[in-house]
Amino acid sequence: MKGWTLDDIAWERFQANLVDPDTVKVVKAAALVEHNGWDYATYLKNIFRDDPDFCAAIDAWAAEEVRHGQALRRWAELADPQFNFDHAFHTFVTGYQLPLNAQESVRGSRAGELIARCIVESGTSSWYTAIKDGSREPVLQQICAAIAGDELRHYKLFYETLKTYLEKDGLGRWQRLRVAATRITESEDDELAYAYYAANGTDTPYDRKTSSRAYARRAYAFYRPHHVDRFIAMIFKAVGLSPRGLLHQMATKAVWVYVKNRTQNLVRVGA
Repeated sequence: MKGWTLDDIAWERFQANLVDPDTVKVVKAAALVEHNGWDYATYLKNIFRDDPDFCAAIDAWAAEEVRHGQALRRWAELADPQFNFDHAFHTFVTGYQLPLNAQESVRGSRAGELIARCIVESGTSSWYTAIKDGSREPVLQQICAAIAGDELRHYKLFYETLKTYLEKDGLGRWQRLRVAATRITESEDDELAYAYYAANGTDTPYDRKTSSRAYARRAYAFYRPHHVDRFIAMIFKAVGLSPRGLLHQMATKAVWVYVKNRTQNLVRVGA
């Protein structure tokens, strides 16, 4: 649903009896992260300040990210009328802040930054597809299908731009792999953990480990092998490896085993 708006969502089809409480919690967190798109745009435009065409594309990308946040917010408010998005978002951006004054990428190069963005878009496209497949609520299914399509296009934007910067920055395959691996490990760092904490309201002080585990238990539960396969294929393409082949198959199996076992362990400890 390219170029969609909130008016394209069939809100009247919302079915409260099909809402899963754990799903609501991760959707609330996702709404905060997506709604923060303009801060990400500020950071990226600082780094690519001498590339006006890409900066214009970043603005368009950020606008779509914010629209994702608006759609997820509206769904979350239908699912939980007590959800105070404005308060949660204020808590989130106060407690988790991007390096908005940075003039160079935290990844060491502009090519590295683009690889990191490809990794993020790989994860979001796969995750929203997984929610769409795993949820029974029809409005959430429609929203997630639309967002997943946008995230795939965003991946293509960053991947195509990456091609123009790889030679400029002299980034080899091992360096690309290192950036990708670093960004993947950051998925359980503060951003999503703090978004989960801010979105779901608690009187207890923030603890990254606790919030990260609580988020991961609910988010990972949506994944199935074919979602992991897609995620790994997109990552392999970004780092210069074949997205199909023995290595891809091995990596997919290993990641799926990790996701399945991690989810089971988190359920067992009551995260």
